[in-house]
Amino acid sequence: MAGVLMFVLVGLSAASGLVTAQRRAQSAADLAALAGAAAVPDGAAGCVEAARISTANGAALAACSVAGREVWVQVTVPGPQWPGRRVRVSAEARAGPG
Repeated sequence: MAGVLMFVLVGLSAASGLVTAQRRAQSAADLAALAGAAAVPDGAAGCVEAARISTANGAALAACSVAGREVWVQVTVPGPQWPGRRVRVSAEARAGPG
């Protein structure tokens, strides 16, 4: 019984780590997209600002595109540590007027 309980606890811990990493990634993507869209009308490069903000939030900018005044970003963050596995969680966001 103790082995089954330990197995369930390890599974729940891994799942909660993935959820936490996904929330961090989505938050960083949202903030990066908003910062990039705010920088576009000023003549600054939207992707440069998005990269700066995503790095400040502990994420890596995986992709970025600017279409008019809209900015689309994809960021990745490290996930939970598992023996023998390297997990990265990604999220994307889009921001712009309208």
